[in-house]
Amino acid sequence: MRSWSLLVALTLLLVDQSCAFKAHDFKTCSQSGFCRRGRALSARAKEAKSSWVSPYSIDSSSIRVSSNQAVFTAAVKSSLYPDINFGLEVRIHEDGVARIRMDEIGGLRKRYDEAAGWALVAEPSLSHEIKWTSGKKDIRAVYGDGKDIEVVVSYEPLRVSLLRNGKEQVVLNGQGLLHMEHFRTKGTPTEEPAPVEVEGAESNGEAQVVIKADNPRAWFEGDVEDDLWEETFLSWTDSKPKGPESLSLDINFPNHGTVYGIPQHATKLALPSTAGSDPTFTDPYRLYNSDVFEYLASSPVSLYGSIPLMHAHSSESTVAVFDAVASETWIDVSHSSDMSTETHWISESGILDVFLLPGPTAEDVFSQYARLTGSQSMPVHWSLGYHQCRWNYVSSEDVRTVQKRFDEEDMPVDVFWLDIEYSEDHKYFMWNEKTFPDPVEMTNDVAALGRKMVVIVDPHLKRAQDYPAFKQASDLGILVKPKSGEGEYEGWCWPGSSSWTDFFNPAAWDWWKSMFKIEQSETWSWTKSTTDVHIWNDMNEPSVFNGPEITMPKDNIHYGGWEHRDIHNINGMLFSNLTYQAVAERTNPKTRPFVLTRAFFAGSQRFGAMWTGDNLGTWEHMEVNVKMVLANGLAGMSFAGSDVGGFFGNPEPEMLVRWYQVGIFAPFFRAHAHIDTKRREPFLLDQPYKGLVKDLLRLRYTLLPMWYTAFRETSATGMPILRPQFIMFPKDKAGFAIDDQYYIGSSGLLVKPVTAKDVTESKVYLAEDQVYYDYFTHHAYRGSAKGKEITVPSALHQVPVFIRGGSIVPTRERPRRSSPLMKRDPFTLRVALSKAGAARGELYLDDGESYDHLQGHFIWREFIAEKLAKKSKGLRLSSRDLGAAKPNEAVDGVALKSYNPANEFAKAIADVRVEKVVIVGLSAKPSSVKVEGGEELVWEYTPGVSSSEKKEGTASLLTIKDPRVRIANDWSIVIQ
Repeated sequence: MRSWSLLVALTLLLVDQSCAFKAHDFKTCSQSGFCRRGRALSARAKEAKSSWVSPYSIDSSSIRVSSNQAVFTAAVKSSLYPDINFGLEVRIHEDGVARIRMDEIGGLRKRYDEAAGWALVAEPSLSHEIKWTSGKKDIRAVYGDGKDIEVVVSYEPLRVSLLRNGKEQVVLNGQGLLHMEHFRTKGTPTEEPAPVEVEGAESNGEAQVVIKADNPRAWFEGDVEDDLWEETFLSWTDSKPKGPESLSLDINFPNHGTVYGIPQHATKLALPSTAGSDPTFTDPYRLYNSDVFEYLASSPVSLYGSIPLMHAHSSESTVAVFDAVASETWIDVSHSSDMSTETHWISESGILDVFLLPGPTAEDVFSQYARLTGSQSMPVHWSLGYHQCRWNYVSSEDVRTVQKRFDEEDMPVDVFWLDIEYSEDHKYFMWNEKTFPDPVEMTNDVAALGRKMVVIVDPHLKRAQDYPAFKQASDLGILVKPKSGEGEYEGWCWPGSSSWTDFFNPAAWDWWKSMFKIEQSETWSWTKSTTDVHIWNDMNEPSVFNGPEITMPKDNIHYGGWEHRDIHNINGMLFSNLTYQAVAERTNPKTRPFVLTRAFFAGSQRFGAMWTGDNLGTWEHMEVNVKMVLANGLAGMSFAGSDVGGFFGNPEPEMLVRWYQVGIFAPFFRAHAHIDTKRREPFLLDQPYKGLVKDLLRLRYTLLPMWYTAFRETSATGMPILRPQFIMFPKDKAGFAIDDQYYIGSSGLLVKPVTAKDVTESKVYLAEDQVYYDYFTHHAYRGSAKGKEITVPSALHQVPVFIRGGSIVPTRERPRRSSPLMKRDPFTLRVALSKAGAARGELYLDDGESYDHLQGHFIWREFIAEKLAKKSKGLRLSSRDLGAAKPNEAVDGVALKSYNPANEFAKAIADVRVEKVVIVGLSAKPSSVKVEGGEELVWEYTPGVSSSEKKEGTASLLTIKDPRVRIANDWSIVIQ
């Protein structure tokens, strides 16, 4: 993560990280034994063409269907190894998701089968409407509201397909690349046949000739044992005591030509090819959580997190697959035609546990995935404000000074961050008393203005007997063990000699939570802290400076005897999960925590935010970070952002302004910088740059109601907050690959960040016959049903942001120093009329801190603008109670039976009003503007283009001043 120059004592042990990305520190597929074997298998299949047949088949006589019909099991055999037994289970969930599991039965060892247990939020409910029909060649089930979904499992060879309306959507093992390497005894891994004598040799008086028979499995597995038992990379040797156990599986989408997902990679949103003819990349996409220093801006190299979820899209439907595997995985992507996609998944260990998400819409897929792994947690409100960080604020007085400078410049900020140098010798929880002699008082000074602190806590524990955290963990026996299974694994990280807590061990859970207790107790805890301190979990891939690929050896041992190779990609999620719980449980009742994590897995969205790691202050990284944040949203991790300004480097003022323009339109908004960079807090900039950034910060705070409302939607539905074109316009092929503009939730805001130097104009794609208004100037642009590219001004002081016609955006316009100070501020409603002269929007509010919203203490309003009559020029703007109308859809995980509009939160903000309404695109100047049943209001009208016209230009503007309506109440404003 940071410059390694601080660790002078380790320089002989550590890889020099002072320069750019060190490709040689990380494996390519050709340097990974199981990946080589998987790709070689694929190459043999392609060479054999139609003669290639998968050796795996189902014994039809073994099929057993459960009493509820939702599950069937069967025995699977491989013709390569007739004595090895496999078991298949297929189950259909209530929402139509199909789960396919396959495992080795009665083998020498047990394969890791707990990945789904960590990723899933709960055991999925099974369908009650399924009936399996078993035939001579296959077993199948038809289901869905229109009986349009079908799952077909063919016996010989084993093949699983998901169809909709008779059209294949997803196919498993269609290319015959399924291979589950069974456990075996070292020395006889391939059971080579005995030598054979050549007949007739003796009778001819010749010496007897003995030759080896051909290996009957070579056609499938190859004729060379390739790193089955021991593998060396650079100076490290992986002992691989269990031998080969990899899993190969082809997953194809015969009718979907575009795929997305499988973060985290620095690449385009629509995944470029890695195989087939003329691939973009020559290596597969790798999923292996890694501490990659100064990563490339275009690469399939694995980064900090791994979510094995892939979406496949066409103009007809969207489907997805979720592969619940926690080990290192490589994924090849190719296209045999523009209309299809072939993928090959190669994992080092684990069972086959694949979920087929049938869609058919993107919204359906997100809902199906959220039911599996949970949705993005509802964040604490202040965490949507601006976060100011660097490595490092060097003292408590430095923090106070930074806060003072923000206030002097009237720049809003909610959070100040402390990196590793706050701690004594990098012993987390323990303050460096020379530089931070008064941490509680410092935090209280920050909190006095409604702000918070976020402090880093990394997973490595300094091996020192005077460090209570390490001593307690060691005494409890909850540290990760070396390959021997005895003692404690020792590696190197920021403190020097370190060990790592094994969070797979249940005994570690309550202990970790106890470390964050701020009250004095019998055991040592972080008493020099307050509830205004929240946590940053970094280095949790885990990063090990002297380990293979800068991480933990794969043959280390975790709780239950599992090797690190089995659980590597889950490791970081457990750390942030337990930290999230620990911070929540500091208070009684619990309050919402904020935890930022660098490493993540499927399900991490339930535990807070993530960021794109150690980016560079370059235009290329700015551009790709937008795509990466979009990709993370597709995989459930909506609370995402990148380091504004770039972690490395000293961006010029123009670039820094553009970074802030990117940052304010990301869900997570933090500026961060390396210790070797120049200080670049926004108040240090010269004019006009300082003023530009100040305006951007204020714009972020103005839009906080919109952001919080978007988070409610994603927490309840799983829909990503940032939505690329293919989600908004699924039938528009021209938008499938667009990843440089996006919509924010259902707000109607369309954003096109500028990520290049010296830009004065930008191209924006409008996919529909609708009017779009410039957010700032109200200039009306017209789209087209065939899709249309418009050119918009985007000089440095201009941000290409538009309101889609038909949208209502709630804002709070009064400048404040931090978001908690805005809690009772009035609202402005921006009404952008559609071509048809209508608009709709939502606003969700709760106390932003507690979990009271789960008991119905919130307000959820719908604003509707509609014509008074079909041909009328009059308009009615109304506020309606969505909480009462849809109590079972209001908040994640809770189906409220009823909703009380007079709940405690609603009472607390009963006097909060709408202070202004701005209506864009009216067809004519009104003659009257009244609250229904009330007197004439004060308003102003500026003539301009109407929403229904075909021409472009500045739109008409009606500004209603202080209509004196309450945000929590029903009301209507009538415009005649």
